[in-house]
Amino acid sequence: MVSSLSVPRLVIAAPSSGSGKTTVATGLMAAFAARGLAVSPHKVGPDYIDPGYHALATGRAGRNLDAYLCGPELIGPLFAHGARGCDLAVVEGVMGLYDGAAGDGELASTAHVAKLLRAPVVLVVDASSQSRSVAALVHGFASWDPEVRVGGVILNKVASDRHEELLREALESSGVPVFGVLRRVAGVDTPSRHLGLVPVAERRAEAVDAVAAMAAQVSVGCDLEGLLELARGAGVLSGAAWDAAEALASSPPSPGAAAPGDGVKSVVAVAGGAAFTFSYAEHAELLAAAGAEVVVFDPLRDERLPEGTRGVVIGGGFPEVYGGELSANESLRKDIAALARSGVPVAAECAGLLYLCRELDGLPMCGVLDAGARMSERLTLGYRDAVAVSDSVLAVAGTRMRGHEFHRTVVEPGAGAAPAWGVRTPRPHVEGFVQQGVHASYVHTHWASEPGVARRFVERCRTS
Repeated sequence: MVSSLSVPRLVIAAPSSGSGKTTVATGLMAAFAARGLAVSPHKVGPDYIDPGYHALATGRAGRNLDAYLCGPELIGPLFAHGARGCDLAVVEGVMGLYDGAAGDGELASTAHVAKLLRAPVVLVVDASSQSRSVAALVHGFASWDPEVRVGGVILNKVASDRHEELLREALESSGVPVFGVLRRVAGVDTPSRHLGLVPVAERRAEAVDAVAAMAAQVSVGCDLEGLLELARGAGVLSGAAWDAAEALASSPPSPGAAAPGDGVKSVVAVAGGAAFTFSYAEHAELLAAAGAEVVVFDPLRDERLPEGTRGVVIGGGFPEVYGGELSANESLRKDIAALARSGVPVAAECAGLLYLCRELDGLPMCGVLDAGARMSERLTLGYRDAVAVSDSVLAVAGTRMRGHEFHRTVVEPGAGAAPAWGVRTPRPHVEGFVQQGVHASYVHTHWASEPGVARRFVERCRTS
């Protein structure tokens, strides 16, 4: 069924990373929410951490819009799904406005997503080391692609009233209005480490204060009424909102998939807590639509898996930061190992892979896989074009999916497991582990692009 969506929306972009997108986007979300608006938060790209701050600002799940992982055709439906019933949507961009997947032109760039959403762009400019040159920069970004509507500018890191005056004078001839001027304010920046910002789950009290500070700064420094009016000028989107049940119904069953169950829900335990914060909201929705009872457990705190667990999903996060605590929870490690040995389906990505290894930096982990993991100085980062090379609880051999890697660890495999994926980018290689009911890999995937993955997993939970 075709429908239309006219929710007001803004895309918050920047010329480059480090310009202040997260501060501005999160601050706007919180400021508008404080005014009583239902704000739908979104993030371009595969980032898991920023959506945590967005959720804190709005009280709604932060959702990703990734045209590489999900395909351009799903951006509108996924956006409409998240924005149902909202008064405003704020979309935080990724990297620079026109930076997309390497070697694929505009694909998955903020500009690409803005065009797919028919949304105006607000450019956040770090003005700390420029004055009149800001006009040339803004003109270049506004005119580069005529299909991208740069509707305004927010000037960040402005030093003084005189600096602001020079910047405004320079921009008068650009035709791009200034919707805000922000100064440097202590307590607004969020702390970072080896993989970016520290997740909300690890510093909730401090994160609440930081989001409040962002909202206060944006409320004082930005024209909220003007930005809301700009958002109301977004084009109407046509098409149905994404729905997990409908996505499963329209996705053909994978060859060899188990027959539907008898209506009894299988408990699927999903790792959460501070150590495992990387997950897409749609994964849990797909599992539930496929007939699972999704129960979150915390490997740092819970000594046993949830009662009746028939499947385990362990996403990404920071086990290297919490290695000592994860290792100390021996009873849970043994519980997971015993369940995996019995053939119960286990799906693990990145941090989940490390947790299933024999050890991480010398600390005992679950020992499900005969593999050792260690921290590395080398950052592995980028999109991946992958094909399943082994039948598993997630996919049959030959299933194509796109994914993303982001880690500073190395896994040295032992014996006894088949590879999970054949990866074509950046160089051809095989990756991951398939062993009994275990599928473990460094590659993060977005199941909305291949809903049959969730269905196959839940059916394996019923029959294992």
